Amino acid sequence: MSIQDRLQALGITLPPVAVPAAAYVPFVRTGSLVFLSGHIAKQGGKPWVGQLGLTMKTEEGQAAARAICIDLLGTLQAAVGDLNNVSRIVKLLGLVNSTPTFTEHHLVINGCSQLIGEIFGPSIGAHARSAFGVAQIPTGACVEIEMIAEVR
Repeated sequence: MSIQDRLQALGITLPPVAVPAAAYVPFVRTGSLVFLSGHIAKQGGKPWVGQLGLTMKTEEGQAAARAICIDLLGTLQAAVGDLNNVSRIVKLLGLVNSTPTFTEHHLVINGCSQLIGEIFGPSIGAHARSAFGVAQIPTGACVEIEMIAEVR
């Protein structure tokens, strides 16, 4: 089954690449690696604002991370032309806007990791990952994730 078939089966339509909010580009390709800039969570086209442990629960953070995954894949598709050209999702780095006492950052970022696994399967989708709690993310967004992928 192609990546497009899996996306369709999951009811996912990839968005176009978002316009950067500052002086950076959405992705950089060097050799066989593609580095995607951080994508913030959006809901209804606007920043998904919140703080885990204060105004949001882990499950809401997971939904935000899943939404980011879809945006990341839209950018990755723009970078490589066809997601079937992806040979490996190498790494995700997730930032979670959270209180000092919140400890489930890894579970929040699972919202993205699990969708990557559903779409790419274990041989391509299994990836390294870091998840951090931070005091703030631009625009007050609840989650930000960046990705590194290897392509053919």
